Amino acid sequence: MASGEVTYLPVTVGRNRLGELEGIVADAEAVFWEHRNLLFTLAYDMLGSVADAEDVVQDTWLRWAGVDLVRVDNPRAYLVRIAVRRALERLRGLRAAREDYPGPWLPEPLVTPDYPVTAAENVTTGLLVVLETLSPLERAAFVLREAFGFEHAEIARILDRTPAAARQLARRAREHVQARRPRYPADPQVAREVAERFVAAMAGGSLADLLAVLSPDVIMWNDGGGRVRASLRPIYGADRVARVLTGIVPRYAGLDVRWVETAVSPTFLLLDGGEVRVAVTVEPDETGIRVGGVYGLVNPDKLSHLS
Repeated sequence: MASGEVTYLPVTVGRNRLGELEGIVADAEAVFWEHRNLLFTLAYDMLGSVADAEDVVQDTWLRWAGVDLVRVDNPRAYLVRIAVRRALERLRGLRAAREDYPGPWLPEPLVTPDYPVTAAENVTTGLLVVLETLSPLERAAFVLREAFGFEHAEIARILDRTPAAARQLARRAREHVQARRPRYPADPQVAREVAERFVAAMAGGSLADLLAVLSPDVIMWNDGGGRVRASLRPIYGADRVARVLTGIVPRYAGLDVRWVETAVSPTFLLLDGGEVRVAVTVEPDETGIRVGGVYGLVNPDKLSHLS
């Protein structure tokens, strides 16, 4: 061939190669979407943020799209490992910001029709608050083991630790959580009935009615993020919580109440037109008939995805 002469491949060869590439991309995408809900739920449980969980899933896809599928024996394990490591990187970066957060930090509500989650033991709002006190590796080990049932050997491979170290991380995390938040299984229907009685008592404005539905040891957390006025410390005890609520309720008089389906405890929204102003999650106590935890979120940055 003379210098500068251009030779073209037959069109049929180009098309065959293009079809092969398209097939590989289609296979990678199908495998990714098969496990996407698992990846999103894992990331959310580790980060407590819908936006950050979405970013982790996107980062995982970008990494997965460049993987040679022929070399991957277990796509699920491979994808989980990518997602958890990306979530760990993001969690370490978020820790510094959350240490300076004004007042209590609460996770963003996860509305399941918009964000389908994989089947797993419910990680409640209260539990997510406690998980904030764990180290990033402990949190990852706890979520993988307690919420999703991964074996210690699998957790070790995901976290790049020995099985003994993974077992120790999971045990330490479980003991920490149990010491700070005993976990009471609550029937979803019973929990919803308790929450509805709570809302009715608030709407009625009766201190006595609120005291009747609140556990003596109830705790209320309010997250304004420095954007909206809210208590800067958790509020403990039925009497104090009831009195604070009777003072807050008139501020939101006239707003629409809408219950939403979440992956955790009963949650209702207060809407002004189409804008969500407040999200409140209600968790029953160990008796199952009274309110043990109230989590009020008014930080507009954490509510925008709901509107």
